[in-house]
Amino acid sequence: MVIPSVCQIASTVIRLIEPTVMLEELASALFDTALQVVVKDRSANATNPDTSREESQQRAMTNFYMTYNLIIHLTPILPALILARLGDRGWRKAPIVVPLCGYLLSRIILLLVVLLHLPLKVMFGAATIFGLSGGYCAFWPGVMTLVSLSSTTTERSKVIMRVEVLYGAAGIVGSLVSGHLFQLYSSTLGQGTILLIVSVVLLSLSLLQSIFLLQVKQISREAEDNCHLLSQASSNVPAEAPVVKNMVNVVLLLVAAILYGTSVGGAVEVLGSFVMKEPLSWNAMQVGYGNAAGCSIFLTSFLGVILFRRCINDVGLILIGMVSFASGMYFMTFVTATYMFYLARLLTLFALIPMPTIRSLLSQQVPASSCGRTLTVLQLCLTFAGMAYIPAFTKIYQGTLNWLPGFVFLLSSILAVLGMIPVSIVGYRSPQKQPYERIQGD
Repeated sequence: MVIPSVCQIASTVIRLIEPTVMLEELASALFDTALQVVVKDRSANATNPDTSREESQQRAMTNFYMTYNLIIHLTPILPALILARLGDRGWRKAPIVVPLCGYLLSRIILLLVVLLHLPLKVMFGAATIFGLSGGYCAFWPGVMTLVSLSSTTTERSKVIMRVEVLYGAAGIVGSLVSGHLFQLYSSTLGQGTILLIVSVVLLSLSLLQSIFLLQVKQISREAEDNCHLLSQASSNVPAEAPVVKNMVNVVLLLVAAILYGTSVGGAVEVLGSFVMKEPLSWNAMQVGYGNAAGCSIFLTSFLGVILFRRCINDVGLILIGMVSFASGMYFMTFVTATYMFYLARLLTLFALIPMPTIRSLLSQQVPASSCGRTLTVLQLCLTFAGMAYIPAFTKIYQGTLNWLPGFVFLLSSILAVLGMIPVSIVGYRSPQKQPYERIQGD
């Protein structure tokens, strides 16, 4: 009796979205470490007049990432919109499967760069392929849409955070082993080859699972129009009233997301180069451990949601997360040793809470039939913001290398604080149910 039960559970699990997300993030965590170390190695011989060797290397690395990330932000715009529309018309797998194809091809290209000693600029082509497939801009809204449409309004924040925490756990595991895998090599396979092969295999499994095993709950148009998608037949909670689009709250939440996304994205843009320079000067294993520390906020943020959601509403959760990130980035401004880096990361325990909670609030401001498009519009707003903050933060970092390399983190902290203003206005305009009222529906 036990064996059939285990098989039945396993059969159910592999048809959910969680395995797709976890396999993708495991592969991406390996890829991120590989790319970071490869870029450092290829930039080691960069020279610029009137600058030191380390500063020249830092400029070469940040210039590469600036171009690479701009391509990733620019190219997915139209494909993501097309995939979102296909998703809202019933092709729910399209925003997940198509980007995964781009993920896989871009990882294969980095593997070829390492194996065949191709120029690093080939990765700009990989970024273009990744973007034209929709990339993260289409993939994550597609995942969030499936999660949102399969959960009730009262449970949506918790369900979204569950997916986020599994995503983070996969990132931690992948990051912890990535540095060790990078150093595995033989006489025929150079450093990083085995790491990238494993990444390609994991992404292939994720793609195959999403195509052949992932089950999507089919929802009728009538049910969507009446917003009964998110109610369970067995629930004793009264049916939810049809949702009317609240454009003021939508705009305020988009502004908050842009400010906070700029804060986080700008800091992350230069953090990878920052830890490679003196006095930190990280190697491949340290890069992996540092990335794992970054992924750990998925777990701590999830625990934060469980801890705080019974005491405060979603707006309060967002504010806690923004304060957490702002304080961590302020401390990061003055980091001069590895242990200080981890102390700064410790302060960002709840930094992941704001974005999924904002997505949850956004999905509650529009009818279910517009959910996919609204979440994709959010992602596109973050994409357009990235086209501005990526070069801005890069140039500011390069200009402050000699007197305060961490100045960009101070700027990031200020933007996170500014993002709290529109969120507070949303909370004032739309007081949410008291925590005890929401618990009754748990």
